[in-house]
Amino acid sequence: MIRHLPQLLTLLNVFSGCVAVVFAVLNELHLAAVFVIIGIFFDFFDGLAARMLNAQSELGIQLDSLADMITCGLVPGIIMFQLLGMSQTGGWNIADFNPALREGPLEFDSLIPFAGFLITLASAYRLARFNIDEDQLTSFIGLPTPANALLIISFPLILLYQGNDSLNALILNPWFLLVVTVLSSFLLNANIPLFALKFKNWSFKENGLRYVFIVVSIVLLMTMKYLAISAIVVFYVLSSLVYKAGAKVDQGATN
Repeated sequence: MIRHLPQLLTLLNVFSGCVAVVFAVLNELHLAAVFVIIGIFFDFFDGLAARMLNAQSELGIQLDSLADMITCGLVPGIIMFQLLGMSQTGGWNIADFNPALREGPLEFDSLIPFAGFLITLASAYRLARFNIDEDQLTSFIGLPTPANALLIISFPLILLYQGNDSLNALILNPWFLLVVTVLSSFLLNANIPLFALKFKNWSFKENGLRYVFIVVSIVLLMTMKYLAISAIVVFYVLSSLVYKAGAKVDQGATN
């Protein structure tokens, strides 16, 4: 029975994602963000449990990606859809698509929020590619879907709780949101090596970058509130690139 614990945790990720979908559709974005974070928590610990119990399986791998598709693929797309709708004058309204309620022809601006689902499409492609890529067992190629999901859900949390008019104006700028959508979709599938928070042992020599990342993340969370989530994702990408570049220099010097 204990060997089924990883699958149970993954299914709890699925459940969290389903709840997050409901709240995202209802435009309760802060609650959707909470359940995405809960789902990512289960996503982290299902892999950890599988390694500790030596219970890795092909079923677990496929189930994990299906869970991530909901929690970290579909929900961020809906959240970006809602944010883009909020950025439009008057917001997005389903009445725009009802000829009986719409005044005049369908406006192009009404279609802009659907661009948010580029994130969902890119997430689906990344997860499918991840499942068949044997080079991503100990590290990642491209931004992991949980990291991208955290980036997207940080925006409604900043809007609601950061209390900064300049940040709010930036986040509700449709051009900013469209750039973030395109950039995050690109990073999900970019040929960029990124480290994984998977510890084989507790040695600082082998895990120095991971320890530094954890410490910096804690400091950012303590000093920047919800803005720290976006900053941590950016730091994750940049630190991975710097570390990879340094490793190449060291390897070249050795050769």
